Amino acid sequence: MQSQNAELKDSITNSIMEKMDEKLIPVIEENKKLKTKVEKLEGEIEYLKRTEKNNNIVVFGLEENEQSSTELIQKLKETFNQYMNIKIEEYDINKIYRLGNKKSDKNKTRPVLCLFINNWKKTEIIKNKKNLKNIYITEDYSKDVLGKRKELQAKLIEERQKGNIVYLKYDKLIVKENNHSQEKRKRQTSASPSSDNNQPKKLQTVNTMKINRTNAFELMRHRSSSFSNIPNTIKNQ
Repeated sequence: MQSQNAELKDSITNSIMEKMDEKLIPVIEENKKLKTKVEKLEGEIEYLKRTEKNNNIVVFGLEENEQSSTELIQKLKETFNQYMNIKIEEYDINKIYRLGNKKSDKNKTRPVLCLFINNWKKTEIIKNKKNLKNIYITEDYSKDVLGKRKELQAKLIEERQKGNIVYLKYDKLIVKENNHSQEKRKRQTSASPSSDNNQPKKLQTVNTMKINRTNAFELMRHRSSSFSNIPNTIKNQ
């Protein structure tokens, strides 16, 4: 009876599990489809965010003493023209304003967000930003991208210490191995040659010739001594 009850119990359990699996299969498939759609929508949203900020720059360190947006534009124009030799006109800029709250950041110079009409002007500024003095310019990134870039800073420093060419591109770390450092590491890790091989090829050749010449002289000396030891009777014959 116990054996029959156990078999009956297993049969019922398996039957229930099979029916549950049959009902869960369409739910699982639907879940996969929804997950794929969500990932696609998230990618599209990220693309739209990136496109929206594609023409923007953030300027840090620009002295805050203007009284209007017009004065801020004029100050930015003078700065770019003086240090970067780039001319900016009012029609190049779609919008410009300082980030943050002026009341809460009284003792700090707030960064300036500048939205350009076209991407080419922004690209020109980014390429020449190293010419600026006491002013730093970055692209306009979302909070998620800024977080990823911050996380990659430690890896960036580590790769630069190895001698590699490293830089951040949006939210990705680009690493290019330096050929000079690669050759240096190869020389350091390669096994040291044996003492015999340390000599230059020319020197090794000269040494070999000397040895062969010495052996030849020894052979001739040996032969001459053997001839001198031949009995006189043999010589007279």
